[in-house]
Amino acid sequence: MKEYYDRRAPEYDDWYLGIGLHADRERPGWEDELRTLERVISELPPSRTLDVACGTGFLTRHVRGEVVGLDQSESMLNIARDRVPEGSFVQGDAFTLPFPASSFDRVLTGHFYGHLQAPKRQRFLAEAFRVAPELVIVDAALRDDVEAEEWQERTLSDGSRYEVYKRFFTGRSLVEEIGGGEILFEGRWFVVVRT
Repeated sequence: MKEYYDRRAPEYDDWYLGIGLHADRERPGWEDELRTLERVISELPPSRTLDVACGTGFLTRHVRGEVVGLDQSESMLNIARDRVPEGSFVQGDAFTLPFPASSFDRVLTGHFYGHLQAPKRQRFLAEAFRVAPELVIVDAALRDDVEAEEWQERTLSDGSRYEVYKRFFTGRSLVEEIGGGEILFEGRWFVVVRT
C-alpha cells in the first residue's frame, strides 16, 4: 500500500476533481456532494485534530483549529505541507501513532478506514481512541454498483497496477461498527460519521 500511495501522490487529487484518469467517470451529483463534504468538515467545532492518513491534505485544509496531519507517504505529505502551511505534518504509522495518550481532541480520517481489513481496523480504532475521545470517519458510501467489500485493480497514469482492498458503508453500518455515534452526512458517494 505504501508504494501505491507514494506513486499516486501527484495524481491523488485527480480522483476528487474528476480529471486525469478519472475524467471519463460518470458520477452524478459528485461535485455537489464533495462541496457538502467539505462544508461538513469545516463546520466541525475548532479543536486540536489529528488527521490520520491525511494524504495530500485535500480534506485537511477544511479542518478548523490546530491540525496535525499524519501519513505514511512522504510524497503525500509534501503536497499537504504546501496545501496547508499552517498545519503540522508527520510521517508515521496509523497503527502505532507517535503521540502520547489524549494528545488530541479529535481524530479525523478520510478514505482510510475503508481500506482496512479486520485485524487492522481494531488496531486503528484502539490507537485513535488512545489519542483522542472523538473520531470522525469520512469514507465511501455503499451504492448499487459496488460490493460492500471488494478487491479493486487500480491503475496509475504511469501504467502501474495495484490490487487494493476497499469497503463501502452506509452511515448506520459504519456507526454500528465503530461502537456508536452519529451520522453527519450520508450521500450517494460519501458518508461521514462521528463517535
